[in-house]
Amino acid sequence: MSTVAEPGARGAELPLVFRAGDVPAAAWTVQTPPHGATRLAVRVCVRALHGMQKEAVVATSAGPAWRMLSDEGPYLNGTDLAPFPLAFFTAGMQFSLLGELARHAASQRLSVTGIGLGQDNYYTMDGSALKGTMRGGARAAALQLSLDCDAPADRVARLIRDAELTSPAHALMRDPLANTFALNLNGSAVPVTGVAASATAPDEDPLAAFRDLAPRAGDDRRADIITKLDTAQTLFGVEGGAGSSLQAEQKRELHVRGEARFPAPALMETSVQLFKPIGSVFRFRCDDVQASTSAGQTPPALAFLMAGVGFCFMTQIGRYAQITKQELRSYAIVQDSTFDLGAGAARALPTHTQVFLDTAQSPAVAQKFVQMAEQTCFLHAAMRTCLPSRIDAQLNGKELPLPR
Repeated sequence: MSTVAEPGARGAELPLVFRAGDVPAAAWTVQTPPHGATRLAVRVCVRALHGMQKEAVVATSAGPAWRMLSDEGPYLNGTDLAPFPLAFFTAGMQFSLLGELARHAASQRLSVTGIGLGQDNYYTMDGSALKGTMRGGARAAALQLSLDCDAPADRVARLIRDAELTSPAHALMRDPLANTFALNLNGSAVPVTGVAASATAPDEDPLAAFRDLAPRAGDDRRADIITKLDTAQTLFGVEGGAGSSLQAEQKRELHVRGEARFPAPALMETSVQLFKPIGSVFRFRCDDVQASTSAGQTPPALAFLMAGVGFCFMTQIGRYAQITKQELRSYAIVQDSTFDLGAGAARALPTHTQVFLDTAQSPAVAQKFVQMAEQTCFLHAAMRTCLPSRIDAQLNGKELPLPR
């Protein structure tokens, strides 16, 4: 594997997200899972660039591949060029629910307008990285949904619950998952410790997916899929300030806020901000308003969601290496997830992550990298826990009780 890529064209000169085009088939094949059309597979390949920047190629079994860029803000000494990992996850959750809401409303011939969705995601980090006790945690998402509709209140309430049940993103939060892992160290398979092992060894070098990756000539798809709206001020010596998330011992809470809407009938957008620690504001756009397929102008909701998981896991690898002062020449992952979109309710199946490390460290240290990344990853904590979302709804400006 090559060394960690340097900054430059890979980050600042390329769009934050674009359709990947012709990715090498040998490195990038999303297999259609069993049970045909009722299941959707998502593959996320992520490699580390310079500092906290990470580059992903994301594809589903129902659509094309997309390249995305993630970064971190001052709290992790990042460049703040691109959205932080948790922003992708919040955006994916919101787009998944709104898309399902629009789909159910259309199938039931309900005219729903004035839709707005606020969402708060909370995470925790506690313990010592040096002692191996640091652990990331997640809490249930708090949603505030408002809409206008002339239908009876009980029918609209059921519409909202149906959308939540069939949202694969919300199934990921609702279904506790026993995720599995595999490790490749310097080109050779190494057993994992401290995490559940996959039945298969790592199978491919993910870096092949990134060779000559660039927007296709003449590609006129949206250039505003991800936009930075506001830059956080770099503050030192305050809670959530510069470098605060690199402390060896921590006890803190993170707060991510997203505010989503339909600026056009077939387009969703959300503005996502990191409140704690101090972060910037990024806007995401998505045209995934029919289940988990996309009109082709943006990545689908699940691509954003699962990119967030992969980016977050990769951040924890790099963060642990920095705190413990251990060299990683390069690191990357291939992450495979499957969702069952069958009748009545979506279901998330366990995610499998292949970890590729290039380092002079021993196999025991490499195994510790994988264990600590899973242990401190906020989104793996969310996936292994039952966290059904809390939804407060308003219909035509009045509180709308929802059925349990």
